[in-house]
Amino acid sequence: GHPSRRDFGGPRGARPAARRRRRRGFAAVSCGSSSAADERQALFSRIAPVYDHVHDVLSLGQHRTWKRICVSWSRARRGDRVLDLCCGSGDLAFLLSQKVGLDGQQLQTAASRQDQRWKPCYKNIKWIEGDALDLPFTDCYFDAVTVGYGLRNVVDKPKAMREILRVLKPGSRASILDFNKSSSLFTTSLQSWMIDNVVVPLASGYGLTEEYKYLKSSILHYLTEKELEELAKEAGFSAAKHYELGGGLMGDLVATR
Repeated sequence: GHPSRRDFGGPRGARPAARRRRRRGFAAVSCGSSSAADERQALFSRIAPVYDHVHDVLSLGQHRTWKRICVSWSRARRGDRVLDLCCGSGDLAFLLSQKVGLDGQQLQTAASRQDQRWKPCYKNIKWIEGDALDLPFTDCYFDAVTVGYGLRNVVDKPKAMREILRVLKPGSRASILDFNKSSSLFTTSLQSWMIDNVVVPLASGYGLTEEYKYLKSSILHYLTEKELEELAKEAGFSAAKHYELGGGLMGDLVATR
């Protein structure tokens, strides 16, 4: 998960010759004026240093597979201009960078990870701080948009979806990965058990018990598969399909402008 008024990011691409135009990608950390946004921003700032390690342990490394799937379903290609919204520690932005190529950026945490990476294409990433509910980009600007564990935490989901729609080019996709609010009693029970007996105890070892207790309520107040599809269509997307991942514990919404 990530804060409510959010980071965004993604790589830049380039087109050939006279048809070539330099493209820029973006990433960022959230900033917000509302008290709810400020509280969530503070929460995620506290967990940022251990965020990736905790996810590795809790998912047995599977979160990396889910993120690759999310990026793949965005249909980002070489030379595209792409946006990773709510970029967190930068995992999706780095994967997008590999998709769009050399010419195709959570700020302090993600930027420091960028310096540690060896792939030349990672240098094409630019990190920008801003508001996911009021994106600083013109209409029809991006070829693809990804969101990883961010939509669940924005303070105004319909507005966030309308902003994603606005900055996407016609026919382009948004791929949104997050915890799944399942209709299956078994899945929801397993999810709840894991949070209480695995997630929170592990987080307590880092002194982050209260920070991770929010997870259960955030999933409880999130949207179901059908509600997410309806949210996208009401925002103006021409098509939307939600796919379950990780045995139903996770889900990815693919929406086409």
